[in-house]
Amino acid sequence: MSVARLKKLSLVGQAGQKAATLKALQELGCMHVLPLAPLPSEPEKISERGARDAYKALRFLNDVSEPRRQIQRDPGFDMDQFVGDVLDLMQRTRDMTDHRDFLANRIAQVRPWGDLDFPPDDVLAGNRLWFYQLPLKHRDLLEALDMPWAILEQDHRFIYAVLIAPDEPDDELLPVPRTHTGSLPIHELEAQLEEAEIAIEALEAERVAQTRYLTLMRRNLSVAESAAELAHATQKVRDEEAMFALQGWVPEDRIDAVLDMANAKDAAVLIEEPSPYDSPPTLLEQPEKRSAAVDLALFYQVPGYKDWDPSVIVAVSFAVFFAMIVADAGYGAIILLGLLLFWKRLDATPGERSWRRFGVIISSATILYGVLVGSYFGVSPAEGSFWSKLKLLDLNNFGAMMMVSIVVGVLHLVLANALAARAAWGHRKAIANLGWIAALIGGFVLWLSYMKGNSPVPGAALIGIGVLAIVWFSSERIIKKPTDWIWRLIGGLQSLAGAMGAFGDVLSYMRLFALGLASASLAITFNDLAVSVMHSLKGLGVLFALLILIIGHILNFALAMMSGVVHGLRLNYIEFFKWGLPDEGIVFRPFARKEVQE
Repeated sequence: MSVARLKKLSLVGQAGQKAATLKALQELGCMHVLPLAPLPSEPEKISERGARDAYKALRFLNDVSEPRRQIQRDPGFDMDQFVGDVLDLMQRTRDMTDHRDFLANRIAQVRPWGDLDFPPDDVLAGNRLWFYQLPLKHRDLLEALDMPWAILEQDHRFIYAVLIAPDEPDDELLPVPRTHTGSLPIHELEAQLEEAEIAIEALEAERVAQTRYLTLMRRNLSVAESAAELAHATQKVRDEEAMFALQGWVPEDRIDAVLDMANAKDAAVLIEEPSPYDSPPTLLEQPEKRSAAVDLALFYQVPGYKDWDPSVIVAVSFAVFFAMIVADAGYGAIILLGLLLFWKRLDATPGERSWRRFGVIISSATILYGVLVGSYFGVSPAEGSFWSKLKLLDLNNFGAMMMVSIVVGVLHLVLANALAARAAWGHRKAIANLGWIAALIGGFVLWLSYMKGNSPVPGAALIGIGVLAIVWFSSERIIKKPTDWIWRLIGGLQSLAGAMGAFGDVLSYMRLFALGLASASLAITFNDLAVSVMHSLKGLGVLFALLILIIGHILNFALAMMSGVVHGLRLNYIEFFKWGLPDEGIVFRPFARKEVQE
């Protein structure tokens, strides 16, 4: 499959038909809407995609450990009103919790001075009380003060003193800042704290009562998401007196459907081809069963509109790299077994079924490669056995495994440049991509010639041809005057700076061998350690050996999974995308209704 071809569609209609047109367009679900109107200046008035408030309310109720019996039917249930009520309850709970925490902190601060009833201001003749927590070693400083003071409490570390003055004493008067105790005595603070605790309990009871509607909330999430999507698209529409206008990108095969809708709403439509100055979004055309591959390809970078669809190649190469890094048939069998255990749970949506299918591919590739290298939980098959005959690769043969890694790296980068050349065919940079292919293959052939003592001429010739193509065709500068030839040549020479990068990128695939060897070696180490413990200890040796095997292989399995995912994706996203997809695009986001969620 490929990147979908799009057309820019502009629609103008009567203001009275605006809401109906937008809803009909949302039902079609095929337009990437472009903004024709500026966003509101107030951030709180900007409508964002996705029902953020609904999900926030759902998480708030989901955190209740023991929800109430669920209401399955309620014809009068209003999702928007209920979400607003839950968010209001959430805010009131947060405010009351903050108030409770403030009171608890204030009581802790005031308690050392005792439960004081503060006198009215007129009793102190305009003076006020200022409280200090002073270390014992500074007691002499109190004696030197020229204002009234008193010690209310004292422990083995501090003196809790009060100073009497009309204005706050200078910060330099004592070596410690004053303590802010407020004007309420402890018994009043404790009374307020008790009221706050009761209020929080009442709010929590209200929260528990609202959990009756969790099922209805989940069913209506699609309604909330569709409403948020409609509001987000509406603010992009331009309104002019009695007319409105909207614009967006539509796949070529859906243009007729949009035209039929526009005719039904008495709207005028203008259809345009993408201009050189446009940046159309990228829509990867893949069947639902390959949605996992699309998710994998778009996770790091969106291909440009004029590029090619990398989803299938990324999925296949990731499965191969993952298998080479894990390098154990037993670990692959565990992945497959875990997948089978959750098989029915991964059947709710087409996306889940696609990822389930991709999991089978990954686990099968891991098992197959594990058989080829003869590793079964770090155990090699016995000589002469059926499984030993299937062992075609030896992880301990460093030279052969390095060769395999280099071959995989060269092929992967050659494929990237070949697909980039195909996408750019008709432009000069396509020839430059072919030049990089020649240089990569030539470098590999030259390395083989050096290793085997053969003539370096074939490899050097390929490198030379590749360098000439890179230098002469990398620049897209248009020749308008004689000096442009010089600038084109300079641009081509600058592109040769990528030669060292190409060398480093090929060597980066050595991680496939290194990580696979590390995983296999660690498994063998745990096996040998378990056998050693079992032979050295009588009785309990079997138990300790079993624990070493279980814990060791769980640890090694986790490390292998982490390495396989991280480095398997890295070789695709960094090295492969660098050569095959140098431009980054914008993901196609259709203005559509959300599916009903059960």
